Amino acid sequence: MEVCGVRPEEAWHIAYNQLEIQLDRASFDTWLRGAVFLGCENDTFRIGVANAYARDMLQHRLSRLVRRVLCDIWGPSAELQFEVHKPQAAPARDDLPLLQWLAQQEAAAPTPAPLHRQVARPQRPDLPESELNPRYTFDRFISSASSRLTYEAALAVAEHPATVYNPLLIYGGVGLGKTHLLQAIAHACQRRGLRVIYIPSEAFTNDLVDAIRGRTTAMFREKYRSVDVLLVDDIQFIAGKESTQEEFFHTFNALLTFNKQVALASDRHPSQLETLEDRLRSRFAGGLVMDLQPPEFETRVAILEMWARERSISLPRPVCQMIAERARANVRELEGIFNQVVATSQLTRRALNLETAQTLLEGYRRPRQHVTLARVLDVTARYHGVSVDELIGPRRTQKLTQARQIAMYLARELTPASLPQIGEAFGGRAHSTVLHSCNKVADELASDPTLRQGIAMMQQELLNGAD
Repeated sequence: MEVCGVRPEEAWHIAYNQLEIQLDRASFDTWLRGAVFLGCENDTFRIGVANAYARDMLQHRLSRLVRRVLCDIWGPSAELQFEVHKPQAAPARDDLPLLQWLAQQEAAAPTPAPLHRQVARPQRPDLPESELNPRYTFDRFISSASSRLTYEAALAVAEHPATVYNPLLIYGGVGLGKTHLLQAIAHACQRRGLRVIYIPSEAFTNDLVDAIRGRTTAMFREKYRSVDVLLVDDIQFIAGKESTQEEFFHTFNALLTFNKQVALASDRHPSQLETLEDRLRSRFAGGLVMDLQPPEFETRVAILEMWARERSISLPRPVCQMIAERARANVRELEGIFNQVVATSQLTRRALNLETAQTLLEGYRRPRQHVTLARVLDVTARYHGVSVDELIGPRRTQKLTQARQIAMYLARELTPASLPQIGEAFGGRAHSTVLHSCNKVADELASDPTLRQGIAMMQQELLNGAD
């Protein structure tokens, strides 16, 4: 059978040569090198490959590309079927010249395994590409006024991947919903039949280390560069890891080049990831960068009521409000207190009313609603021997800058104000400036005992004054 004067075997030979040009060298050598034409029936080309792993990779990952190249030569009716093909045994020694026979024997000899594979060690089981929490969906994300735009951006990415906001980077403190939104995007894209990988950056690094050790970097690159949507959590952890940054840089570029969606989450703005390479930082900042803020009181109440409905728990509104008052920092803290109250009530068989909840929460830290921004400014200014006007003014001496950063840190820790509200109180500064100041003070607290002592004294004065 011929089409346009081309026999099936010739069509495959032409396609094979074109694929060698179109595919990167590593992918072609790993999956297609040595593939042979076995036959063609009813426009279905049977192609033999070396092993089952190559067959599965070609069938499920690369078949679309191979078929497209073949269709250009044979016509749109061409189909592919990959099979494991074992070459016939070599002829006996008597049938071959001596040197050729010796060469074949050497090639057929099994290659000794690398030393690290000869040593017995536990093997990590293969994990699915995306381990998603079924609870992390858009339906279960209750957005506050401050996080509404971030929620809408994530939803837009899920509905139109690689069309709008590519890349998308979401940043914010712990327990505010970054992982929730990334996995919500993953769930939505998977339902549309897209190939999605959600992975923490630490797992990406571990995957790379395993690939380098096992000499399977081609498979590693094929895995991450053939996805439709790549979502990487806690991207800040690749900072300072040169090999990981190098590999992620090329993966990132490859995905954007082929119009694939990338979404990332970090605990801070890309500009504040000081040990991250400039070329990565600029690419992250070149997309849409959105932040998440701690939820407002009304949002925390709505989240508690949703949890209660899902677990069929009768949680009176006053009890919700009391719990919401106790947990201001993030949703994770809110969930911890909710679980504590519900579990204690069920184990002690006590009705979950306002009196019971108050008793259960007595040991929890006091509410912070009486610590105001004005009070934080006053106490910090007096401690550092400056005026409040200087603290919120434009001057940037070393003494004023340090006092201003400490005041911002205390405001975030002890008041319910959001980052934009704190920035407004400090002379109209941007919320990214407030976040940078808070992170800087938090980092220095670990190694500066004088700073720890000073902040402890100011905290004590602020909390005592709030009673």
